[in-house]
Amino acid sequence: MTAPQTHTLEVPGAVLAYDVRPGDGTSSEPPLFVFGSPMAASGFGTLAALFPDRTVVTYDPRGAERSRRTDGAAETTPEEHADDLARVIEAVGGPVDALASSGGAVNALVLVARRPELVRTLVAHEPPAVSLLPDREEALAACAHVSETYRRAGYGAGMAEFVRLVMHTGPIPADWAEHPADPAAFGFPAEDDGSRDDVLLGQNMGTSTPFEHDLAALRATSTRIVPAVGANSAGQLAHRGGEALAEALGRPAVVFPGDHGSFLDTGFGDPVDAEAFAARLREVLGVGMLEEAPVGG
Repeated sequence: MTAPQTHTLEVPGAVLAYDVRPGDGTSSEPPLFVFGSPMAASGFGTLAALFPDRTVVTYDPRGAERSRRTDGAAETTPEEHADDLARVIEAVGGPVDALASSGGAVNALVLVARRPELVRTLVAHEPPAVSLLPDREEALAACAHVSETYRRAGYGAGMAEFVRLVMHTGPIPADWAEHPADPAAFGFPAEDDGSRDDVLLGQNMGTSTPFEHDLAALRATSTRIVPAVGANSAGQLAHRGGEALAEALGRPAVVFPGDHGSFLDTGFGDPVDAEAFAARLREVLGVGMLEEAPVGG
């Protein structure tokens, strides 16, 4: 694959960095936009390289890595992220196919509800769509507890609560906040360094998980939406969010290899499920060119 071409784009409140990997010209398919939130483009290098036939676009969400905020705001909303996605797609020349992961899937759902002409197929992989869960009140309270812990006690305590929440299997108990995590048990520092600018805990957590999705717009959108979940993350919060999205849209969730992030580059060795994930993604995107043949799990 040709080396990524890095670009910057000035948008209201931020300067975004995005990368374009030109394909080898053997595919007539539109660009493939792969992204997460707050995971930046650096997390998708291996996956992007597995689509050498297509132009692949990655980007850093505002506030993450190379994309800097210019408005000084403490939080970023899914609507702001969706506007950023729209501007990147317009800059590269849409429409695109999209794989959106985690918080990126939340933002992508906002995008296709508002600007469906920009996305042909959206694979929404494990969105933490907490507002759609049957135990939404308990789950929303647990998410708010993560944010409150971060504001009160800092990064280590906040991340420990976050990891405890996202790794939990099954419905969230009503007494969740009464059993706080020990940061040291998760390898996080117990001391508070005073910073409160973490992209995940500070900028996105409080706005992404409680977002109320426009289900009527999503059901009516011209974008083909494929809710997706990981084979090895059953019962976890984001997996349940993907299943809840599928149920709300009246279609099955497509099962992908691995778990919530085992296809991503994290700096701790090669992503073990990237190749199998890419093969599944290629299969799912290919169905969109047929007569909506069912994609089994």
